[in-house]
Amino acid sequence: MHGTFASCALTALLLAVAHADHHLHHSHEGEQSCHKLSPPNADFAFALYKSLNSKAAAGKNIFYSPLGISTALSMLSTGARGDTQSQLFSTLGYGAFNQAQVNEAYEHLFHMLGHSQENQQLDVGNLAAVRSGFSPLEQFLNGVKQFYSGEAFNVDFSKPEEAAAEINRRIASKTQDKIKDMVKDLDPQMAMVLINYVFFRGQWEKPFDGNLTYKADFQVDEATKVQVDMMKRTGRYEFYSDNQNFTTVVMLPYKGNTSMMIVLPDEGKMKNVEGFINKDYLRHWHNSLFRNNVNLFMPKFSISADASLDDTLKEMGITDAFENNADFSGMSDEVKLKVSKVSHQAVLSVDETGTEAAAATTIEVMPMSMPEVVMLNRPFMVFILEHSTRSILFMGKINNPTA
Repeated sequence: MHGTFASCALTALLLAVAHADHHLHHSHEGEQSCHKLSPPNADFAFALYKSLNSKAAAGKNIFYSPLGISTALSMLSTGARGDTQSQLFSTLGYGAFNQAQVNEAYEHLFHMLGHSQENQQLDVGNLAAVRSGFSPLEQFLNGVKQFYSGEAFNVDFSKPEEAAAEINRRIASKTQDKIKDMVKDLDPQMAMVLINYVFFRGQWEKPFDGNLTYKADFQVDEATKVQVDMMKRTGRYEFYSDNQNFTTVVMLPYKGNTSMMIVLPDEGKMKNVEGFINKDYLRHWHNSLFRNNVNLFMPKFSISADASLDDTLKEMGITDAFENNADFSGMSDEVKLKVSKVSHQAVLSVDETGTEAAAATTIEVMPMSMPEVVMLNRPFMVFILEHSTRSILFMGKINNPTA
């Protein structure tokens, strides 16, 4: 088990800005600003979940980065004007803010996330690939750099394969090679591609002992069982059993400011939980957790999910950005632009340890009470939470750990 990682997830979101139809002619205050976005970002995260879930085939895993998608759309909004901009803001839930406040909040968020924590790697940033010969407004590029931790570079879209390879090479270098070929099928008429990446690699604060991992069944649905490597650990965990809402919640801390929250609906109750879950339930569970003895059984898994977000975002109210009447005059005052495609890809791996240092055994003093049993042998929801910025880095539903 030496040298593996406890959990690694990342996402890249591509916003391709294409030509529209030619026939148309850090202070304390900063700290507060970053938390202001937390409630609207969480609402947006759950709205995305409901839309992605309604489109997902039965038994499919759902996994994405709400923070990544919000960040990319906020970056896009800095170049949008008029209805295009107000649709982006209202869908993101930023109606109470102006662009300058949102920019400042993201600048602070990146600043907070940039403080490297020992034993944890969290990289969040943005790339803007700009067609050679197309000059976006200086103000837009400066904003991407200053507020969104972004980097702009030129590519030749008239050679789509080479352009895609160059963009993918840069994404891979930022995300430790975990995502390959995020960008394909580039249009030679493309003006710019905006990419957001979120890369997280954590080590469990309380690693599992690989010698205890065993083969077990995981019930994907009534008709389908798959075999998984089931990890096992008995220890003190933050735990809550919400009997009224058919849910068990357990928090697995990583070293650093990050935790994985597992939400396990009672048998047959996933649809009920998905029907009501929102940020208030997440907060309620978070505030109700208490330390308890837990026998935790959790499958090892590595999943990857990708989604085209065009239809989802249009349903959520971002329509003009994709149409010929899109107004991105904050990016270019000479070329009419519109969004041609938004795609998203995320990867999550979970295993026993972290690095070799994590193999040191820590003995926990266990009070004399019967442990709660948390057996993740049926579909469960997962949230990776960053505490200093109150961000949902990643979330989703593990329907089939072997998929």
